Amino acid sequence: MRPTPDRQPSRLARLIGGTIRALRERRQAKRAEAEAAIDPTLPPAAQAVAVQHPSAALPERAYDLWLLAAVLGLLGIGTVEIYSSTAADGLTQHSDAMYFLERQLVFVTLGGFAMWIGARVDYRHLRRWTYPLLLASLALLGLALFAPARNGASRWIPLGPLTFQPVEIAKLGLVTYLAYSLGRKAELVKTFTVGFVPHLVVCGVMMVLLLKQPDLGSSIVIGATTLGMLFMAGTRVSYILLAVLGAAPIAYHFVVGTPWRLQRVLAFFNPEAYASGQAYQFLQARLAMGSGGMWGAGLGDGHQSLGYMPEAHNDFILAPIGEELGFIGVFAVLLLFAILVWRGIRAALGARDVFGGYLAFGITLMFGVQVLFNVGVVLGIVPNKGITLPLVSYGGSSLVITMFFVGLLLNVGRRPDRRPTSSGEQTREQARRKRVRVRVLKSRPGVPACAS
Repeated sequence: MRPTPDRQPSRLARLIGGTIRALRERRQAKRAEAEAAIDPTLPPAAQAVAVQHPSAALPERAYDLWLLAAVLGLLGIGTVEIYSSTAADGLTQHSDAMYFLERQLVFVTLGGFAMWIGARVDYRHLRRWTYPLLLASLALLGLALFAPARNGASRWIPLGPLTFQPVEIAKLGLVTYLAYSLGRKAELVKTFTVGFVPHLVVCGVMMVLLLKQPDLGSSIVIGATTLGMLFMAGTRVSYILLAVLGAAPIAYHFVVGTPWRLQRVLAFFNPEAYASGQAYQFLQARLAMGSGGMWGAGLGDGHQSLGYMPEAHNDFILAPIGEELGFIGVFAVLLLFAILVWRGIRAALGARDVFGGYLAFGITLMFGVQVLFNVGVVLGIVPNKGITLPLVSYGGSSLVITMFFVGLLLNVGRRPDRRPTSSGEQTREQARRKRVRVRVLKSRPGVPACAS
């Protein structure tokens, strides 16, 4: 029997009503599932951020090959130049031209294992170790003050035949703490007493311990990293300017009140007057960079490494690179660091959660600040601060922790691939995004309703 016109609108209405109810129930189920996955101990503002940026449990991407290639390139250039710049010193001091190279290869091997751990273990486990790691960092910085001094500084803790530099653990503890705290406080970061002062106090305590060692360069790095992360989290610019202005008199006191720091600053403005003292290393580095030219003198053919430039494999490793590989070699190093920073920021923007985003950004910012200061010192743009070039300079604990940082960047960068992987999924994705506009015409007597 053919249905009458007056029954047709009721069927269509029931169909539309059932579809709307099904969509509503599905939306409520998704919302309930997302709310159930949120940590109930978080503040309301942080819970809102967690709803907007939930942790994804989707299949992960492969490791970032661009980042990995840049890191391997920097390690390769650094290892070759360390051997080239230390062969003469190793032969005269230790009767072995490969003395420093062999130790560097051991450190690179340990760093590779640390990078593998950082890339494989879920970085979100660091959240539960935030405060123990922070307290351990402060304790190690305080313990270093009682360790035997080397070159007038107490920055290393002896561990048998090796030494350990606790500032590297302090960097990890600070970045982890800032990532965890900023992620929890969310919008409260804009407040002065809750979002700004506690982070500044923690950073200030670390800086005081570092200045006691003394280690002005590392204190500047962690201070700049803290202010940069606070700025990215949404802290008011006026608070950051207030912190910088408040730290200016303290920095002036530390520089003017310490004779050798004052001489270092004076040597920066007039290096020829301190050519045999504070400016000697910088003048030799400038001579090495200038004699390299465009293509350099060639590997092993540099002259400044033959006892003229002390500690060339540490803070001034860029100078032998410029002498032996020329402008092309220096440009290649800076390009690789630019790729590292680019991929680090990309990993931070695509992180699975807020903690991972802040963690990746903090690590990337720390790398960038350290590179800028080191290159600035070698080129004579800023006074000497004693900051190494990450992944390139000779180092033990610093290289191992730095490669662990790289592993964390690789870990955070393995975000889920949200692109559809098959034709069926692609069709469903397009259908979901497509807006369907339903228009129900008002029925007239004898005319059935229709939809378009």
